[in-house]
Amino acid sequence: MSSMQEFQPGLEWARAQDAADELAGFRSEFCIPPHGTDEQVYLCGNSLGLLPRATRQAVLDELDDWSTHAVEAHFRGRHPWMPYHSFVREHLAALVGAEPAEVVAMNSLTANLHLMLVSFYRPTPERHAILLEKRAFPSDQYALQSQVRLHGYDPATALIELEGDEAEGTISLDAVARVLEQHGERIAVVVLPGVQYLTGQVFDLKTITALAHAKGCIVGFDLAHAVGNVPVNLHDSGCDFAVWCHYKYCNSGPGAVAGCFVHARHAHSERPRLAGWWGHDQSTRFQMGPDFVPTPGADGWQLSNPPILALAPLRVSLQIFARAGIDRLRAKSLRLTGYLAQLIAHEVPQVLDVLTPTEPQRRGCQLSLRVKGPRDSGRALYEYLGSRGVVGDWREPDVIRVAPTALYNRFEDAWRFVDTVKHWHAGRN
Repeated sequence: MSSMQEFQPGLEWARAQDAADELAGFRSEFCIPPHGTDEQVYLCGNSLGLLPRATRQAVLDELDDWSTHAVEAHFRGRHPWMPYHSFVREHLAALVGAEPAEVVAMNSLTANLHLMLVSFYRPTPERHAILLEKRAFPSDQYALQSQVRLHGYDPATALIELEGDEAEGTISLDAVARVLEQHGERIAVVVLPGVQYLTGQVFDLKTITALAHAKGCIVGFDLAHAVGNVPVNLHDSGCDFAVWCHYKYCNSGPGAVAGCFVHARHAHSERPRLAGWWGHDQSTRFQMGPDFVPTPGADGWQLSNPPILALAPLRVSLQIFARAGIDRLRAKSLRLTGYLAQLIAHEVPQVLDVLTPTEPQRRGCQLSLRVKGPRDSGRALYEYLGSRGVVGDWREPDVIRVAPTALYNRFEDAWRFVDTVKHWHAGRN
């Protein structure tokens, strides 16, 4: 679907797109939750991705190795535990556009954000502010507030919130440039999202990094809603660090082990850090010496040995992404989410406003929707959708998020979402 002229609103057209989809086979590799005798229309990969069918056996294999080999599984397992985190490194680096030494899978997103800020937020009286977007994800807000307080500063003055200057609260590059021009000399760190969780807006990492570096700021990104959704090309972006989770688009399970990127120019950084034994130089780690010598690259920020049962699902998921290719997934996503946006505009413009930018390159899979009408309309529609097996998610105060995900969603899923909205609206009028 390359143009509006090709768009057709009927179910037959949607099914024809699915029949021609070169990635359609990946859907069968995931467990689609049931709804009665049918499958759910699952549009919530932006919150929790579906279970890959191969994950169950991968976890069972690790349990079997534990049962059979116990401690020796560190060396004798099918995937030996000692180097296990290296088994995800190449595919993870490819997914986020990084050099292998720049990425590591560890901890949770917010824990990794704190670890990065310990090293990269080094405030001075003259330069101690942090730039974030207004209505950032709460965990980021809490983390940044606490880091500011730990250094003896007041979040009320040290946190600069980037206001939306576009319709529906999205943020232009001009707004980023203006705030950096105005406050850049006192901003120590810029922490912005790759994709904003509430609006679904994609941010231009490379341009933002260049603007901020020109003002002497460190730049980090929260990529929770970006990794596995859009190409992020972290190395070429030039950003200093990034953190993300793997339980959304990367389908690695609830509370999945997270990811972290540290640019190669910081590979031998002497910045202060919170150290742990698994971040120690691998060649001397087991000499158990008292002095910490960091492993070069992102590995040097590790604290403890990797959680094998949490890494197994990530290993499976990254293998799927390696076969699908993030560029092919992005191409499908542009068509699929574009189709959903066109279908909403064509079929239910009197019901839904789309908050996400209309420009395809400024959005990923997700569309954020606001229901027109009385105040309770949004929640009412959300609950109606769920009762019909159409699963999105709700974000206060009034946003329904739906994300047709390229690995396992179909054009037919987008059509069924809009058709269900039509039935809800007809029943209220």
